[in-house]
Amino acid sequence: MNRKASKPPKGAAASDDAAAISDVVALDDEQLVWRVRSGDMQAFGVLVGRYQDRIFNLVLRMCSRRAEAEELAQDVFLRALERIDQFKGRSRFYTWLFRIAANLAISHRRRSRRIRFYSMDSIDDDPAPGQALTAETAERREANPADAAIAAETQAIVAAALEEMDEPFRIVLVLRDMQDMDYAEMAEVLGIPVGTVKSRLFRARCLMRERLEGLQP
Repeated sequence: MNRKASKPPKGAAASDDAAAISDVVALDDEQLVWRVRSGDMQAFGVLVGRYQDRIFNLVLRMCSRRAEAEELAQDVFLRALERIDQFKGRSRFYTWLFRIAANLAISHRRRSRRIRFYSMDSIDDDPAPGQALTAETAERREANPADAAIAAETQAIVAAALEEMDEPFRIVLVLRDMQDMDYAEMAEVLGIPVGTVKSRLFRARCLMRERLEGLQP
């Protein structure tokens, strides 16, 4: 007597898919890169999800406009996918990815700055380039309207000072103070010695201090 093949329990397929996705998400960057090289776009999607917010924040703080930052962030991941075979593992994947982002953002800014003038209205309501530098003040904005006004004014002043900086100094401030990278990570991203990172950061902070003093009412 022939028996009908038993059906899998209801929801079993969905459970298997969820387990497979969970397994991919649990992989480290190098394992995901290996799978991407084999054509696994799900693995690439995990890498995008892992770094898209930080990449977007980096390019936003370099170009200051949300629409441009969204386009640049997409270009970063497309460039990374196109060049994934060039990643040799000599550096960490995320610093390799951030190098692509930094190079694209700097190139974009150099092309744009010749025809762009700065306006306080040019930065969206999303986090402004100077926002991370004034986070402690911003946390108090709900408690006191006066604090909120001071925080907004301070952010605008910092953003204006950052906007005027040349790219080599701006990028080190963004990586250190807004992306919270250490000197070794910054050196990997920028392709320069740690000593150069430190000297540029010192100079950038001096420039920031000078500009803030000049912009204070």
